Amino acid sequence: MKRMTAIVYFALMSVSGLAFAAGAPMLKVSKSVTIEAPVAKVWDKVKDFSGLGTWHPAIESDKIVEGKDNQVGAVRLLTLKGGGTIKEKLLAHDSARHMFKYSILEGVLPVSNYTSTLRVAKSAKTKTVVTWSGSFQRKDTGPKPADNANDKTATETMSGVYTAGLDNLKKISEGK
Repeated sequence: MKRMTAIVYFALMSVSGLAFAAGAPMLKVSKSVTIEAPVAKVWDKVKDFSGLGTWHPAIESDKIVEGKDNQVGAVRLLTLKGGGTIKEKLLAHDSARHMFKYSILEGVLPVSNYTSTLRVAKSAKTKTVVTWSGSFQRKDTGPKPADNANDKTATETMSGVYTAGLDNLKKISEGK
């Protein structure tokens, strides 16, 4: 009987631990920028999965470490200015629709279960809207995350990443 009680106890503890992880909410961030340039010009700057380092100011280097650029399954390794790395996997790439989707496999950002989509769309004859959006959980999915691993930190960090990238993309696309 003691053995059965111990098994039930450990089973319940395991399930409750999973419930805590599942209890961290899915968070979302979406940022957009309007760029005074045609869609083709803007898409040309962002289309390569291996090209984030050409327009995002926080990226020191960006290289494909598995697979082929712009093909589903490709994995890129981002090295950040000031240190740290992020490994990401390409989930979808559609040149005709000017979009790609990827996930973070591992890295220094305070997020987990992260997927993101970058879309480039025509707004007017010479204007383009770029939207970068993501859904994720905080990195610490436990019931009491540290201040640097909570929902607010995760959301503010991703908002800052998107804003910095989009602002710089606008600047270089408009030639300012």
